[in-house]
Amino acid sequence: MTIPAITSINDLEQLYGVAGDASTEKVSDRITPAYRTLIAHSPFAALATCGPEGLDCSPRGDLPGFIHIHDDKTLMLPDRHGNNRIDSLRNVVRDSRVALMLLIPGSLTTLRINGRAIVSADADLLERFRVQGKLPRTVLVMTIAEIYFQCGRAILRSDLWNPATRVDPATLPTPGQILASMTDNRVGGDGYDRAWPERASQTMW
Repeated sequence: MTIPAITSINDLEQLYGVAGDASTEKVSDRITPAYRTLIAHSPFAALATCGPEGLDCSPRGDLPGFIHIHDDKTLMLPDRHGNNRIDSLRNVVRDSRVALMLLIPGSLTTLRINGRAIVSADADLLERFRVQGKLPRTVLVMTIAEIYFQCGRAILRSDLWNPATRVDPATLPTPGQILASMTDNRVGGDGYDRAWPERASQTMW
């Protein structure tokens, strides 16, 4: 099946029309007091990066305030223990363009931040983010180009924060099952799933 594509910005704009003032006046090139409050309350962000191999979007999460506001143009994100794929960091080292989307549980407002970043392993910088005696491997230092809130329609349409719509995890494939099915049981399985909670608790930071 061949699906016709829109290939002209003019055609696209003809379909959607002109953005209203509320869509444009919310954009800032630095952290405003209101945006500072949203950042401080967010425990979760999606980090988007790009590199020679393509795009990546990676979850980042910790207690609210884990995205450190260094000044009104600079954010810092410690890179905690993970799976060591370092897809996002590989991209940033080669292409500094990054984007963040922050979520706040219970809020219809999301926050979008675009800019450029570096990856640093500076010892003094790492020390600022020590948790339970453990240091992050690196810190992502982001310089903001633009920051703005996103309206709540996506959250409303998805009914994201409604407890009644939550999916029972028992009805979903587990990571161990996914790994086992993809590796002819060489990796994963029930043992992987049973060990995960303890492994996660020991390697959270």
